[in-house]
Amino acid sequence: MRIDVWSDVVCPWCYIGKRRLEEALAKSGEQAEVVWHSFQLDPSATNDDERDLATRLGEKFGGGREFGLQANERVTTIAAEVGLEFHLDVAKAANTVDAHRVLHLARELAEAGEVAADTQGRLKERFLRGYFTEGLPMGDHATLTRLAVEVGLPEVQVSEVLAGSQYADDVAADQAQALAYGANGVPFFVIDQKYGVSGAQPVEVFAEALRRAAADRQPVTLITAPGGSDADACGPDGCPI
Repeated sequence: MRIDVWSDVVCPWCYIGKRRLEEALAKSGEQAEVVWHSFQLDPSATNDDERDLATRLGEKFGGGREFGLQANERVTTIAAEVGLEFHLDVAKAANTVDAHRVLHLARELAEAGEVAADTQGRLKERFLRGYFTEGLPMGDHATLTRLAVEVGLPEVQVSEVLAGSQYADDVAADQAQALAYGANGVPFFVIDQKYGVSGAQPVEVFAEALRRAAADRQPVTLITAPGGSDADACGPDGCPI
């Protein structure tokens, strides 16, 4: 089973949705290849915005800083229900394009067998924890490099990617693909290129999607004549008469 996920590393519902998907997978017993795709919630974001998250949310959605504080408190409570520890009071503004480019590097190296197969997933988790729990600046190259090296990526290659624009086209292509699927926000999950799940749905929704995908992969049950004999049929070598 393959699960493609579009998300951002500064999206709280993406982290919560990740945990709910993981719980559903654990309960189902299914083995899945999870591929992480890029989606920037705010491509215009900067790394030097000194406003705290509550202020930024209040100004973006209206309601002032009080609105932002209430929104942070609500999502922090929900995150705790799935075992996540959010410290949104210290979350730093970031443009996440470089984090996504490093995630593409991780995927490419894993597919080439140069790093462990689960490296991209572990890096995604590390980036999310860095932002939501540790208050790390996820647009800072030194921080991205350190976290990437922690999960096994070669420091030299990470530095080379961050120094240039490699994988920028892949980030843009991921974003375009999500929009083509009809995803207006993230997280967005596609299971076996057939079943879509939009948002951080309850575990039960993920479980049902996994069940349907697994059922679709079951072999066809053959119905035969009494005694189990095969009927006449044509095969790769032609049609016997």
